[in-house]
Amino acid sequence: MSWITHLFSKRGKAGQPSIPQLFFTNTLSGERELFISQKPREVLMYTCGPTMYGTAHIGNLRAYIVSNTVARALISAGYRVRQVVNITDFGHLLSEGDTGEDKMTKGLKREGLALSLENMRALAEKYTAIFLQDLEEVGIDIDKITFPRASDYVPEQIAFIKTLEQKGYAYRTKSGVYFDTSRPIHYGKLGGINKNDQQESPRLKSREEKRNPSDFVLWKPDNHLGWQSPWGLGFPGWHIECSAMSRALLGQEIDIHMGGQDLIPIHHNNEIAQSEAASGRTFVHYWMHNAFLTMGGEKASKSLGNVVYMSDVIEKGFHPLALRYFFLQAHYRTPLSFSFDALASAASALDRLWKTSKEIKEESGGKGEMSEATTRFLATIRDDLATPQAIGILWDSLKSEEYTPEQKWRLIEEADAHLGLSLISPPTNELTETDIPEEVKKMLDAREIARKSKDFKEADRIRDEIASCGYRVEDGLDGPMLTRRL
Repeated sequence: MSWITHLFSKRGKAGQPSIPQLFFTNTLSGERELFISQKPREVLMYTCGPTMYGTAHIGNLRAYIVSNTVARALISAGYRVRQVVNITDFGHLLSEGDTGEDKMTKGLKREGLALSLENMRALAEKYTAIFLQDLEEVGIDIDKITFPRASDYVPEQIAFIKTLEQKGYAYRTKSGVYFDTSRPIHYGKLGGINKNDQQESPRLKSREEKRNPSDFVLWKPDNHLGWQSPWGLGFPGWHIECSAMSRALLGQEIDIHMGGQDLIPIHHNNEIAQSEAASGRTFVHYWMHNAFLTMGGEKASKSLGNVVYMSDVIEKGFHPLALRYFFLQAHYRTPLSFSFDALASAASALDRLWKTSKEIKEESGGKGEMSEATTRFLATIRDDLATPQAIGILWDSLKSEEYTPEQKWRLIEEADAHLGLSLISPPTNELTETDIPEEVKKMLDAREIARKSKDFKEADRIRDEIASCGYRVEDGLDGPMLTRRL
């Protein structure tokens, strides 16, 4: 039976199609699969969270907008979603790939703080507060997500390592405790990994200590810092924290695990290996990964210095939901190139969508009626989160005279539930003096000087520049009026 037949295999009243079923592309199989949860109407979902050594950039935020859109689709389909996003709030004295400088240590040095567990926790909480605020800005209800701190689950991580050691999957060296990747069947099943290309940690004193190039750290000893364990003072390896927290909060077997595609080769393959070795059961049934956000053709990365932060988006006058709309314009598995011009186009489209929604709400009286357009929208969004096509259906249907205001309003209700763009209650574009950035005030003053000098070409140029910052200038009898482009 094809996926499209699956979508409409069950009929509702009067021959109407039932709510379409969900299909996701599973990284494990490389194929689009019908979603079936382990427990009826309940979904256990884990998304790899950030290491909080600094402010998360908008490239980081793509993963959480994607996972939120998945959660919205599941909830709208009648599931109860238990979602976990971990917060890494201590260093491992190794990077994610078991090599290089630890990010938390780097963050402490940057801010002139002494190396200690207390300072790591404080640094992480500082940037976690910004991260959670950014999530709320882009339409994510953080109260429906659990955000465990890795430092609160060190006992669970130690217990997990002990289990692996007892089962013969872990071995001790002078440099720490390592996972033996030659033991599990099908190590690297997510793909993207080459055992022979694995880099050795520069901290290893001899190559012979590590049995296989792909073996990874479970526990790293340290003479001065860390937690006490059966292997001495030290730190858990980076990979073990997600497995331990997922197990503690969601159980040994979960439905969906999400994250950026960069996590596939090492981190997620290692999670599978250690989790399935410890439990003897399938760790995750559906693996979902989003593609990178790029800047000028390169992946957005702090190490490359080509990142944009949510504060930059807001400072330029864009509503945060314009960034969400920008992301939704591309499929989550497709790389997306960012520019402020592209964001401005997304903001203009969202502004028009908000205005259209307001008009249809008035015409329909806020009463909705099911139609073929809504069914088509649901079938599309639930086909591996095809948000670009779903947005196209939304626009075409709202412009069409084929549907009544009531049918259009029902479509808007479903679109709002799935896309999270505040279509039912659009935000206001009113501004106070303190809302306007200084650079925009200066441009507004310069435009007034040009207008009074009858240099209308320059005035128009400045108005376009103001528009690129996310604001609209309208000239009235009492002077120019500035509003935010919603």
